[in-house]
Amino acid sequence: MNNSLATKYFLGMKKVEVVFIPLPAMGHIIAAVEMAKLIVESDDRISASVLMMKPALDSTTTKYTESLTASTLPNRMRVVDLPSLEHTGVHNTSASWMASLAEAQKPHVKEFVSKIKAQSELSPHDSPQLAGFVLDTFVLGMNDLAAEFGVPWYVFSASGAAFIGSMLYLQALHDEQKADLPEYKDSDAELEIPSLVNRLPAKLLPSMVFKRESLPHFIGAARRLKHARGILINTFKELESHAINSLSNGEIPPVYPLGPIVRCKGNSYDVGSNIINDYTDIMQWLDDQPPCSVVFLCFGSWGSFSVGQVKEIAYALEQCGHRFLWCLRKPPCKGKIESPSDYVNFQEILPEGFLDRSDKIGKVIKWAPQVEILGHKAVGGFVSHCGWNSTLESILSGVPMATWPLYGEQQFNAFEMVIELGLAVEIKIDSRRDFSKDGIIVSSDDIKRGLKLVMEPDNEIRKKVKEMSQLSRKALMEDGSSYSALAHLIEDIMGNYK
Repeated sequence: MNNSLATKYFLGMKKVEVVFIPLPAMGHIIAAVEMAKLIVESDDRISASVLMMKPALDSTTTKYTESLTASTLPNRMRVVDLPSLEHTGVHNTSASWMASLAEAQKPHVKEFVSKIKAQSELSPHDSPQLAGFVLDTFVLGMNDLAAEFGVPWYVFSASGAAFIGSMLYLQALHDEQKADLPEYKDSDAELEIPSLVNRLPAKLLPSMVFKRESLPHFIGAARRLKHARGILINTFKELESHAINSLSNGEIPPVYPLGPIVRCKGNSYDVGSNIINDYTDIMQWLDDQPPCSVVFLCFGSWGSFSVGQVKEIAYALEQCGHRFLWCLRKPPCKGKIESPSDYVNFQEILPEGFLDRSDKIGKVIKWAPQVEILGHKAVGGFVSHCGWNSTLESILSGVPMATWPLYGEQQFNAFEMVIELGLAVEIKIDSRRDFSKDGIIVSSDDIKRGLKLVMEPDNEIRKKVKEMSQLSRKALMEDGSSYSALAHLIEDIMGNYK
């Protein structure tokens, strides 16, 4: 346990508990759990409970939460499953699902937190006192519970600082200038967002902004941000210095950049029957490859492609000739909002003879221990959907990305990495997946171009990513920027309990 932060404070002060409530989607839950771990391990006075709302958005999330046993968590931290609401009819479109689920789970959250309060009143010297809530950006409708219990609430963002800035900008554009944000979907407009140095093409805004049924939820979250006690962001000052400075203008709550917080090695979120064998096989194959020779293709827990797109990827891999490790998942039926599944046989989807022809240089897999793979010396490039967790994992490992965003805010993240920060190359920055149809197919030529760029041995981007990797590690060390931000956060949490 890291007690160095704790020694800076008077250890005789009252012990407190913080309640985390993440959106029940993989990227959000992993980031929330790792952030709760960081806070708990940094100060002996703080406990944390992470409340898991059900139903989860996908089965992989459920497997991950089931793997979080007491033995895998630090002392004074627990993960609690709230009662499932499988039959409430909330699981339809993502926006209404998020809002409805949070509202329906409020009584269960209240019941759990009431027990913390009751216990602290019964045993004020032995039990921790409720210190506040840490709410996911997209469950801020829970903020009234904090008022009910008389404690502060903080926002936790599973995205970067620039994205938080974009939320605030779009809310002002919507509320003050009466802009019709869904109209930007197919426009050529460019937006001057204060958290970005460069003008952002409006078509790269998050998917939620373009859908009239989800826009109110997005705007409502942005409005509530301003009323939080503080905003916890999984980023670090050296990565997003401009964005963080733009948020430090005194008009919004204090921002705490605490990252990069990534899932620890060996803490897999998937628990299939063959997982150990799969892991061993993958890592042994990587051990046999030369340093920085393998391009890794993986698109997150929701990443999958149509038959036509899979064939274009396969053609590109054959034509470019680089060694590759490709995580290939089967898409759900059209129109269904659910996570991909595994192919029984890759032959059914890949071009005829592809597996035989690429046997010496490539490996197609169902599941990927992503943190471990990115940390392997054989991996030289990462073709990614640009989820924020994956982006930070790539930076921390010093592996340059080729961006291929699919949904959510991934187009925004891709823009930030490629244009704003120069830490990635582009495959197709404006690609977007629609769950109701296959969408535009990215050509093998575009994919091949991106593969060649990201695998260049001594290009400027590779050097910049290596430098940022070193800075990311320093940020977490004693007296680093994220370490200092964490100290200030803990000081704020404990400030009410003297």
